[in-house]
Parts: sequence; structure tokens; C-alpha cells
Amino acid sequence: MEVVLVRHAIAAERDPAKWPGDGDRPLTEQGEDRMRRAARGLGRIVPEVDVVLSSPLARAWRTAEILHEEIGWPAPEPCPHLEPDRSPGQAVRALVPYRDRARIVLVGHEPNLSEIASHLVTPAGGRGIDIEMKKGGAACLGVDGDPGPGTAWLRWLATPRMLRQLEDG
Repeated sequence: MEVVLVRHAIAAERDPAKWPGDGDRPLTEQGEDRMRRAARGLGRIVPEVDVVLSSPLARAWRTAEILHEEIGWPAPEPCPHLEPDRSPGQAVRALVPYRDRARIVLVGHEPNLSEIASHLVTPAGGRGIDIEMKKGGAACLGVDGDPGPGTAWLRWLATPRMLRQLEDG
């Protein structure tokens, strides 16, 4: 199985007067525009996926919708295990029902996505890896068997700028 991690695009700054709950913060206009371009680039290297799971927070959910709109990936399914306060283990357990799928996309937040990658790549008790995912960036992990500690390897990591450049060929 492949697991593609996508970090949400640029979101509005925290402002309790506008968005009392952090989960309500939308993407900025620039974030939407850049994500649309990055999505088209991402679609060139990952043209098909089986399922898209997304954090239900507005900024991640909208990012997942853009992936659906721009490149025809499946409509997102809400996955509370991808919310910012969840552990990587919870997110990995959410993958188990989809273990028979070839390619799963997780749309979420940092540092959660990097922690999920580290959890999957590092054997239990290991030191872990440090990766940084930029807003609108993506990473791809290959996973052998049931997802869990030490079952994956990093196939690639792409910044949003790289993805936008791929849009143009």
C-alpha cells in the first residue's frame, strides 16, 4: 500500500473574534490558489487514489475538497483521527480498515503528519525521523503489510513549490 500525506494549504491566522474555534479557520485566498496549482502537480505524479481521509477541521477539509475538484481524487471522508490533538498511533489505526487498498491519502496538519510518517518508518522503540512538511506539501510512504511501526519507507517528499512546478510540466 502507499500512503500519501498532504498538509493543508495556507490558512487564515488565528482570530478568536472571527473563528472562535481553531477548527473553523479557512484557507486564505492565496492558500486556495496555491493549493489548486499544487494539486494539479500532485495529480501528475499520483493520478489515482482509492480513498481520501481528511481531518474534519475546515482548513484540511477544504484542502481535500480541492484535491477532489482539481484532479478527480475521491471526495474526502472525515477522519477525526487526523485532528491536531491525536496521536500518530490513532491515525495509523484508522488505516487498518483500508489495508486492502493500493493508495490512501491522509489530509491533515503538522506536526501530526510528520509524526505519522515517523511512526510508520521507525521500528518500535526507535529514535524516529524528522521531516518537515510545508503547507500544501506532500509525502508518499510505501507500507508493507498492516500499517504499524517500522512497516513503511519514505518514497518521496515534495514541497508545494515543487508540486506547483510540476503543474506546468
